[in-house]
Amino acid sequence: MKKIYFILALSFGMLLSSNAQISTSSLKNTAKKVSTATGLDVNAVSEKIMSKLTTALTLTKDQQPKVLATVTNFLKSKSEILALAGSDKSKYNTQLNALTTDLTSKLKPILSATQYTKFLGLKPTTNTATNVLSQLFY
Repeated sequence: MKKIYFILALSFGMLLSSNAQISTSSLKNTAKKVSTATGLDVNAVSEKIMSKLTTALTLTKDQQPKVLATVTNFLKSKSEILALAGSDKSKYNTQLNALTTDLTSKLKPILSATQYTKFLGLKPTTNTATNVLSQLFY
């Protein structure tokens, strides 16, 4: 009788263990699908943008977290409207222009006048996949 209870307990434990692994795997797949669906991994893009901005604008230690928060919030908002780029280009452009205006207005008090001018000068002439800064302007 003890052996039967032991086998049942062992089987039940294995069942729960495998369900937990499926759930974790399922969550990772869901996160990957969301990232793929929007085409924008906000955290990864924010880090790449900050790497470029920190160097190009010589951001101070005090400025870096403020700029990072501003850029990350912009990218999160942008990811919410990306679906419009394929379905309603005009609406997408209108909303993106509003987001970009908001971004620049929030960066202006964080950056010095020289840094802000340099930031505006970093805008790529065209939207290219190879220039991560395109995510801030296009």
